[in-house]
Amino acid sequence: MNTYGKEHAKDTVYKTNGTIRSCVKDAMGEGIIKINFTNRINLIWNDERTRKIDYLSFKEVQKLKNSLLDGIKPSYISRYMLLTIIYTGMRPGEIRVLTWHDIDFKNHTINISKSWDYDNQKIINYDSDDINKATKNRSSTRIIKVDQKLLNILSQLRPNHHERLFIGKDGSIPTSNAVNKVLRKQLAKNKINKDGFHFHSLRHTHVAVLLFKGVDLYSISKRLGHSNMSTTANTYAYMLDELKQQSDKQIVNILDEL
Repeated sequence: MNTYGKEHAKDTVYKTNGTIRSCVKDAMGEGIIKINFTNRINLIWNDERTRKIDYLSFKEVQKLKNSLLDGIKPSYISRYMLLTIIYTGMRPGEIRVLTWHDIDFKNHTINISKSWDYDNQKIINYDSDDINKATKNRSSTRIIKVDQKLLNILSQLRPNHHERLFIGKDGSIPTSNAVNKVLRKQLAKNKINKDGFHFHSLRHTHVAVLLFKGVDLYSISKRLGHSNMSTTANTYAYMLDELKQQSDKQIVNILDEL
């Protein structure tokens, strides 16, 4: 793992280590091995290969939102998907399979209970007994609050007459490449230079907005569908460091006023 870590990013090292540990745990349970040789491993990784979370500033996301809404109509499905991830922080796969039954317009909530499995090209229900995804699925099932603005935007898709929201009149669902193409076009239109920025990056942007507006990490973790707060903290460590720097400046300013 030390040799592997020298050439790989932090996230890759953690995922690889987690996979190996799971295999070893199962092997011990089956009596194939007696000692868990993965215990007490101190992970290392290559900081230069570790990619920082990329997100838009509050002003940039406002520009993007207004641009997406400008001239929008029900046939522009990709725009609605982008607006949904900005307002909710849902995973792209969760947005892809969202239905009208999942939305409670009266109580302003969205029930997230499934996602799209891009590898096997099928819907995964979070409450299913899929062994490979069971842990993640159960923690991912959640109900999130949304505002009336988003509900009004999504209601514009009713004329498409589909059970699922993000399907055009021709019955097609925009691919990730199609959504990313629309996103890049909108970013360029607003002179927002973000190389490599993609659909999922807007989930990070949603988190950034909440963090920098003072929402606590526990609430954000639950909203994202993470299994625990440590997952959220590890994923957004870079963002949290930036927030800490801002907080430190605030503390110094407050003390200066004493």
